[in-house]
Amino acid sequence: MSFKKLKEKTLSPEQQQAKIGEVKKIIGPIVDKFPSLYSDASVLRYLKAGKYSTKKAAKMLKRTIKWRFEFKPEKIRWDDISQEAATGTLYRADYLDKQGRIVLVMRPGGIQGTNSASVQIKYLVYCLENAILNLSSNQEQMVWLIDFEGWSTSSISLKFTKEIAQVLQGHYPERLGLAIFYNPPKIFESFLKMAKPFLEPSTLKKVTFAYPNNSRSCILIEELFDKDKLETYFGGKNTAGFNYEAYAQKMREDDQKMSNFIDSGCSSPSNYFNNDVNESQHSDDNDSEDEISGDEAVCSNLKEDDEIIQGEMTCSHHDSKK
Repeated sequence: MSFKKLKEKTLSPEQQQAKIGEVKKIIGPIVDKFPSLYSDASVLRYLKAGKYSTKKAAKMLKRTIKWRFEFKPEKIRWDDISQEAATGTLYRADYLDKQGRIVLVMRPGGIQGTNSASVQIKYLVYCLENAILNLSSNQEQMVWLIDFEGWSTSSISLKFTKEIAQVLQGHYPERLGLAIFYNPPKIFESFLKMAKPFLEPSTLKKVTFAYPNNSRSCILIEELFDKDKLETYFGGKNTAGFNYEAYAQKMREDDQKMSNFIDSGCSSPSNYFNNDVNESQHSDDNDSEDEISGDEAVCSNLKEDDEIIQGEMTCSHHDSKK
């Protein structure tokens, strides 16, 4: 199965900078409150996702700010999602691809840690935030390796697939560099056709299929990965696979790294995390009234765009549920 490769619109650096300026002008003074989220690199990712429409990019960014206030992704910690992580159906690999990109491994045919869609989404977001935290300064994107062993139509619903797509495409645009669907069964093609309406063409074009007995697939895998480090279920030589205890220790260390960034007022290596957002969202449970009113003021500014607030949750300040 293949997808039509779309021609990407390209702009000169000068044209890109002009578009970035337009987006910031549309958004207004709130840009100054969130310098990292509205950094040039971040705005450019949203512009690319919106096909360089400044209005669409601005709306997407506003939605993301509201979502981060409500969902509070940077407050998720390992203990919140450890049960979901225990089965190894989703994890950050301990190796990079040959381009230096973070690799997220997914095994949707395995046993899920919980039956809660909300917890599964929370764990997905945790993994995305963790991957971004660990991106090198010259990388913005990651690779997804998806193993379809044991997959069936009962492994994931279309509704949940749509929720995943909304989070990824709406709040982490242009973070996906490549998705490798490894050895999907024939029936998956029918599932993907049903899911296609809520998948952006820009997402689909980054999907490639690989099969263990296909010479092209073998070449692709060898070009992208060190086979000594790659897991055996992707055709590699690493028999160790997912080690829960070692992974839990690594994630707890990264949790501390995140807290240290927040406490020190620094942004993450990828310049993604916003210190101003983190400062308010990582405070003690007993936030002051001034902090609450500050969040409400930001949310009030975001509500000025009627198209954005349709169907959205009311903007209120509350701690995320553990």
